Amino acid sequence: MPPELGCGLPPGITRTVCTVGTFDGVHRGHQLVLERVRRAADARHLPAVLVTFEPHPLQVVNPAAAPPRLTVATERLEALAGPWLDYVVVLPFTRALASYTAAAFVDEVLCRRLGLVHLLVGHDHGFGRGREGDAGVLRALGIGRGFTVESVPPVDGADGQPISSTAIRGAVTDGDLGRAAEALGHPYGVAGRVVAGAGRGRTLGYRTLNVALPAPHKLLPKEGVYAVRVQTPAGPFAGMLNLGPRPTFGEETPTIEAHLFDAALDLYGASVRVDFVARLRETRAFPSAEALVRQLAEDERAARARLG
Repeated sequence: MPPELGCGLPPGITRTVCTVGTFDGVHRGHQLVLERVRRAADARHLPAVLVTFEPHPLQVVNPAAAPPRLTVATERLEALAGPWLDYVVVLPFTRALASYTAAAFVDEVLCRRLGLVHLLVGHDHGFGRGREGDAGVLRALGIGRGFTVESVPPVDGADGQPISSTAIRGAVTDGDLGRAAEALGHPYGVAGRVVAGAGRGRTLGYRTLNVALPAPHKLLPKEGVYAVRVQTPAGPFAGMLNLGPRPTFGEETPTIEAHLFDAALDLYGASVRVDFVARLRETRAFPSAEALVRQLAEDERAARARLG
Protein backbone atom coordinates (compact mmCIF):
# COMPACT_ATOMS: atom_id res chain seq x y z
CA MET A 1 0.00 0.00 0.00
CA PRO A 2 1.17 3.60 -0.38
CA PRO A 3 3.56 4.67 2.38
CA GLU A 4 2.22 6.91 5.10
CA LEU A 5 4.09 10.18 5.29
CA GLY A 6 5.33 12.22 8.21
CA CYS A 7 8.11 12.57 10.77
CA GLY A 8 6.76 10.05 13.29
CA LEU A 9 5.07 6.66 13.45
CA PRO A 10 1.64 5.81 14.85
CA PRO A 11 1.48 4.86 18.54
CA GLY A 12 2.04 1.22 19.22
CA ILE A 13 4.81 0.67 16.66
CA THR A 14 7.87 -0.09 18.75
CA ARG A 15 10.02 -2.28 16.45
CA THR A 16 10.87 -1.70 12.78
CA VAL A 17 13.03 -2.68 9.84
CA CYS A 18 14.60 0.46 8.34
CA THR A 19 16.71 1.90 5.60
CA VAL A 20 18.11 5.43 5.46
CA GLY A 21 18.97 7.71 2.53
CA THR A 22 17.95 10.47 0.16
CA PHE A 23 16.77 8.01 -2.54
CA ASP A 24 16.77 10.75 -5.19
CA GLY A 25 15.19 9.30 -8.32
CA VAL A 26 14.25 5.99 -6.65
CA HIS A 27 16.31 4.24 -9.33
CA ARG A 28 16.84 0.50 -9.79
CA GLY A 29 19.60 0.40 -7.18
CA HIS A 30 17.28 2.06 -4.67
CA GLN A 31 14.52 -0.34 -5.66
CA LEU A 32 16.70 -3.34 -4.78
CA VAL A 33 17.30 -1.85 -1.32
CA LEU A 34 13.55 -1.33 -0.90
CA GLU A 35 12.78 -4.88 -2.06
CA ARG A 36 15.22 -6.21 0.55
CA VAL A 37 13.63 -4.00 3.22
CA ARG A 38 10.19 -5.41 2.37
CA ARG A 39 11.50 -8.98 2.46
CA ALA A 40 13.28 -8.48 5.80
CA ALA A 41 10.26 -6.77 7.33
CA ASP A 42 7.89 -9.52 6.22
CA ALA A 43 10.20 -12.20 7.59
CA ARG A 44 10.11 -10.49 11.00
CA HIS A 45 6.44 -9.44 10.82
CA LEU A 46 7.46 -5.82 11.32
CA PRO A 47 6.78 -2.53 9.50
CA ALA A 48 9.15 -1.51 6.68
CA VAL A 49 10.36 2.09 7.13
CA LEU A 50 12.42 4.50 5.05
CA VAL A 51 14.07 7.41 6.84
CA THR A 52 14.84 10.20 4.41
CA PHE A 53 15.58 13.92 4.43
CA GLU A 54 14.28 17.19 3.04
CA PRO A 55 16.02 19.24 1.75
CA HIS A 56 18.94 17.27 0.30
CA PRO A 57 21.69 17.27 2.95
CA LEU A 58 24.18 19.03 0.66
CA GLN A 59 21.78 21.95 0.31
CA VAL A 60 22.45 22.57 4.01
CA VAL A 61 26.08 21.58 4.54
CA ASN A 62 27.52 22.65 1.17
CA PRO A 63 24.98 24.40 -1.07
CA ALA A 64 27.52 25.02 -3.84
CA ALA A 65 28.01 21.27 -4.21
CA ALA A 66 24.32 20.33 -3.95
CA PRO A 67 23.25 18.40 -7.07
CA PRO A 68 20.09 19.19 -9.01
CA ARG A 69 17.34 16.83 -7.96
CA LEU A 70 15.91 14.01 -10.04
CA THR A 71 12.76 14.04 -7.90
CA VAL A 72 11.41 17.03 -5.98
CA ALA A 73 8.48 17.57 -3.60
CA THR A 74 5.79 14.94 -4.21
CA GLU A 75 7.67 13.32 -7.13
CA ARG A 76 9.90 11.32 -4.79
CA LEU A 77 7.02 10.34 -2.51
CA GLU A 78 4.98 9.17 -5.49
CA ALA A 79 7.94 7.13 -6.72
CA LEU A 80 8.14 5.49 -3.29
CA ALA A 81 4.43 4.60 -3.30
CA GLY A 82 5.05 1.05 -4.45
CA PRO A 83 4.79 -2.28 -2.65
CA TRP A 84 7.94 -1.80 -0.59
CA LEU A 85 7.21 0.41 2.41
CA ASP A 86 4.71 0.85 5.20
CA TYR A 87 6.00 4.26 6.31
CA VAL A 88 8.25 7.04 5.07
CA VAL A 89 9.75 9.20 7.83
CA VAL A 90 10.79 12.58 6.39
CA LEU A 91 13.28 14.37 8.64
CA PRO A 92 13.89 18.11 8.10
CA PHE A 93 17.62 18.27 7.41
CA THR A 94 19.11 21.06 9.50
CA ARG A 95 22.54 22.16 10.68
CA ALA A 96 21.76 20.51 14.00
CA LEU A 97 20.99 17.18 12.34
CA ALA A 98 24.13 17.51 10.20
CA SER A 99 26.20 17.67 13.39
CA TYR A 100 24.99 14.28 14.64
CA THR A 101 27.59 11.54 14.70
CA ALA A 102 26.56 8.19 13.29
CA ALA A 103 26.17 6.88 16.83
CA ALA A 104 23.99 9.83 17.86
CA PHE A 105 21.77 9.41 14.78
CA VAL A 106 21.39 5.69 15.46
CA ASP A 107 20.59 6.28 19.13
CA GLU A 108 18.29 9.29 18.84
CA VAL A 109 16.44 8.53 15.60
CA LEU A 110 16.67 4.87 14.69
CA CYS A 111 16.68 3.21 18.09
CA ARG A 112 14.82 5.59 20.42
CA ARG A 113 12.17 6.84 17.98
CA LEU A 114 11.79 3.91 15.60
CA GLY A 115 12.79 0.84 17.59
CA LEU A 116 15.25 -0.38 14.99
CA VAL A 117 15.64 -4.17 14.78
CA HIS A 118 17.24 -4.57 11.34
CA LEU A 119 18.92 -1.93 9.15
CA LEU A 120 19.57 -2.18 5.42
CA VAL A 121 22.05 0.12 3.70
CA GLY A 122 23.33 0.50 0.16
CA HIS A 123 26.84 -0.66 -0.68
CA ASP A 124 28.26 2.88 -0.63
CA HIS A 125 25.98 4.41 1.97
CA GLY A 126 27.16 6.59 4.84
CA PHE A 127 25.28 8.81 7.25
CA GLY A 128 26.10 10.90 10.27
CA ARG A 129 28.70 13.64 10.46
CA GLY A 130 31.17 13.25 7.60
CA ARG A 131 29.24 10.20 6.32
CA GLU A 132 31.07 8.15 8.94
CA GLY A 133 28.20 5.68 9.36
CA ASP A 134 29.18 3.07 6.79
CA ALA A 135 28.20 -0.60 7.02
CA GLY A 136 31.21 -1.52 9.20
CA VAL A 137 30.56 1.25 11.72
CA LEU A 138 26.85 0.42 11.81
CA ARG A 139 27.48 -3.27 12.44
CA ALA A 140 29.71 -2.37 15.38
CA LEU A 141 27.03 -0.05 16.74
CA GLY A 142 24.39 -2.75 16.30
CA ILE A 143 26.24 -5.26 18.47
CA GLY A 144 25.74 -3.12 21.56
CA ARG A 145 22.27 -1.88 20.66
CA GLY A 146 20.53 -5.04 19.57
CA PHE A 147 20.05 -4.52 15.84
CA THR A 148 21.52 -6.23 12.78
CA VAL A 149 22.82 -4.66 9.58
CA GLU A 150 22.53 -5.88 5.98
CA SER A 151 24.51 -4.32 3.14
CA VAL A 152 22.80 -4.40 -0.27
CA PRO A 153 25.03 -4.81 -3.35
CA PRO A 154 24.92 -2.36 -6.26
CA VAL A 155 22.83 -2.87 -9.39
CA ASP A 156 24.84 -2.51 -12.59
CA GLY A 157 23.50 -0.59 -15.56
CA ALA A 158 23.82 -1.50 -19.22
CA ASP A 159 27.35 -0.06 -19.22
CA GLY A 160 28.43 -2.44 -16.46
CA GLN A 161 28.84 0.38 -13.92
CA PRO A 162 26.82 0.65 -10.69
CA ILE A 163 23.63 2.65 -11.13
CA SER A 164 23.70 5.92 -9.21
CA SER A 165 21.76 9.16 -9.00
CA THR A 166 24.92 10.97 -10.13
CA ALA A 167 25.21 8.89 -13.31
CA ILE A 168 21.51 9.40 -14.09
CA ARG A 169 21.91 13.17 -13.72
CA GLY A 170 24.71 13.01 -16.25
CA ALA A 171 22.57 11.04 -18.70
CA VAL A 172 19.66 13.47 -18.40
CA THR A 173 21.96 16.47 -18.80
CA ASP A 174 23.51 14.90 -21.92
CA GLY A 175 20.11 14.17 -23.42
CA ASP A 176 20.70 10.40 -23.20
CA LEU A 177 17.17 9.63 -22.04
CA GLY A 178 17.41 5.96 -22.95
CA ARG A 179 20.32 5.48 -20.55
CA ALA A 180 18.48 7.42 -17.85
CA ALA A 181 15.32 5.35 -18.30
CA GLU A 182 17.27 2.08 -18.17
CA ALA A 183 18.81 3.07 -14.84
CA LEU A 184 15.59 4.43 -13.38
CA GLY A 185 13.39 1.59 -14.60
CA HIS A 186 11.04 4.15 -16.20
CA PRO A 187 11.32 7.33 -18.30
CA TYR A 188 12.65 10.47 -16.67
CA GLY A 189 9.86 12.91 -15.93
CA VAL A 190 8.74 16.20 -14.46
CA ALA A 191 5.47 16.84 -12.65
CA GLY A 192 3.62 20.15 -12.65
CA ARG A 193 0.39 22.02 -12.94
CA VAL A 194 -1.10 23.05 -16.28
CA VAL A 195 -1.10 26.84 -16.57
CA ALA A 196 -2.42 29.29 -19.13
CA GLY A 197 -0.22 29.95 -22.14
CA ALA A 198 -0.28 32.45 -25.00
CA GLY A 199 -2.93 30.44 -26.89
CA ARG A 200 -0.80 30.50 -30.02
CA GLY A 201 -0.70 26.72 -30.50
CA ARG A 202 -4.32 26.40 -31.53
CA THR A 203 -3.88 29.06 -34.21
CA LEU A 204 -1.05 26.95 -35.64
CA GLY A 205 -3.15 23.78 -35.57
CA TYR A 206 -1.19 22.33 -32.64
CA ARG A 207 -3.07 23.01 -29.44
CA THR A 208 -0.70 22.81 -26.48
CA LEU A 209 -0.76 22.59 -22.72
CA ASN A 210 1.74 24.58 -20.72
CA VAL A 211 3.24 23.01 -17.62
CA ALA A 212 4.51 25.29 -14.87
CA LEU A 213 8.29 25.22 -14.50
CA PRO A 214 9.37 23.12 -11.50
CA ALA A 215 11.45 24.25 -8.53
CA PRO A 216 14.87 25.65 -9.54
CA HIS A 217 16.71 22.66 -8.07
CA LYS A 218 14.80 20.17 -10.26
CA LEU A 219 16.98 18.82 -13.08
CA LEU A 220 15.50 19.39 -16.54
CA PRO A 221 16.82 17.88 -19.78
CA LYS A 222 18.57 20.28 -22.10
CA GLU A 223 16.43 22.55 -24.24
CA GLY A 224 14.89 20.95 -27.29
CA VAL A 225 11.90 19.19 -28.81
CA TYR A 226 10.99 15.82 -27.32
CA ALA A 227 8.76 12.85 -27.85
CA VAL A 228 6.86 12.48 -24.58
CA ARG A 229 4.13 10.64 -22.77
CA VAL A 230 1.98 12.80 -20.53
CA GLN A 231 0.12 11.34 -17.55
CA THR A 232 -3.10 13.32 -17.02
CA PRO A 233 -6.28 12.94 -14.94
CA ALA A 234 -7.92 11.71 -18.17
CA GLY A 235 -5.26 9.05 -18.69
CA PRO A 236 -1.89 8.85 -20.48
CA PHE A 237 -1.34 10.48 -23.88
CA ALA A 238 1.50 10.43 -26.37
CA GLY A 239 2.74 13.78 -27.61
CA MET A 240 5.61 16.09 -28.44
CA LEU A 241 7.00 18.87 -26.31
CA ASN A 242 9.10 22.00 -26.59
CA LEU A 243 11.35 22.65 -23.61
CA GLY A 244 12.94 26.09 -23.73
CA PRO A 245 12.26 29.46 -25.38
CA ARG A 246 10.09 30.16 -28.44
CA PRO A 247 12.59 32.04 -30.60
CA THR A 248 10.35 32.16 -33.70
CA PHE A 249 8.13 34.59 -31.78
CA GLY A 250 10.95 36.40 -29.97
CA GLU A 251 10.12 34.83 -26.60
CA GLU A 252 13.22 33.96 -24.58
CA THR A 253 11.52 32.85 -21.35
CA PRO A 254 11.77 29.04 -21.15
CA THR A 255 8.55 27.05 -21.11
CA ILE A 256 7.37 23.45 -21.00
CA GLU A 257 4.79 23.26 -23.78
CA ALA A 258 3.30 19.94 -24.94
CA HIS A 259 0.99 18.95 -27.78
CA LEU A 260 -0.98 15.78 -27.04
CA PHE A 261 -1.73 13.55 -30.00
CA ASP A 262 -5.34 12.66 -30.73
CA ALA A 263 -6.69 14.61 -27.75
CA ALA A 264 -8.58 17.84 -27.17
CA LEU A 265 -8.71 18.28 -23.41
CA ASP A 266 -9.23 21.20 -21.06
CA LEU A 267 -6.60 20.53 -18.41
CA TYR A 268 -6.06 24.03 -17.00
CA GLY A 269 -5.21 23.72 -13.33
CA ALA A 270 -4.71 19.95 -13.47
CA SER A 271 -1.59 18.20 -12.22
CA VAL A 272 0.23 16.21 -14.91
CA ARG A 273 3.51 14.37 -15.32
CA VAL A 274 5.59 14.60 -18.48
CA ASP A 275 7.77 11.56 -19.23
CA PHE A 276 10.60 12.36 -21.65
CA VAL A 277 11.10 9.51 -24.11
CA ALA A 278 13.44 10.86 -26.81
CA ARG A 279 15.02 14.15 -27.87
CA LEU A 280 14.08 14.92 -31.47
CA ARG A 281 15.96 18.15 -32.20
CA GLU A 282 17.22 21.42 -30.78
CA THR A 283 15.02 24.48 -30.29
CA ARG A 284 15.56 26.99 -33.09
CA ALA A 285 13.98 30.02 -34.76
CA PHE A 286 12.04 29.66 -38.02
CA PRO A 287 11.63 32.41 -40.64
CA SER A 288 7.82 32.31 -40.43
CA ALA A 289 4.89 30.68 -38.66
CA GLU A 290 4.28 28.64 -41.83
CA ALA A 291 7.82 27.24 -41.70
CA LEU A 292 7.32 26.37 -38.05
CA VAL A 293 4.08 24.52 -38.85
CA ARG A 294 5.88 22.45 -41.52
CA GLN A 295 8.54 21.54 -38.95
CA LEU A 296 5.90 20.65 -36.36
CA ALA A 297 4.42 18.18 -38.83
CA GLU A 298 7.86 16.59 -39.18
CA ASP A 299 8.25 16.57 -35.40
CA GLU A 300 4.90 14.83 -34.99
CA ARG A 301 5.86 12.10 -37.46
CA ALA A 302 9.19 11.60 -35.70
CA ALA A 303 7.62 11.56 -32.24
CA ARG A 304 4.93 9.07 -33.22
CA ALA A 305 7.60 6.80 -34.67
CA ARG A 306 9.74 6.98 -31.51
CA LEU A 307 6.74 6.35 -29.27
CA GLY A 308 5.69 3.32 -31.27
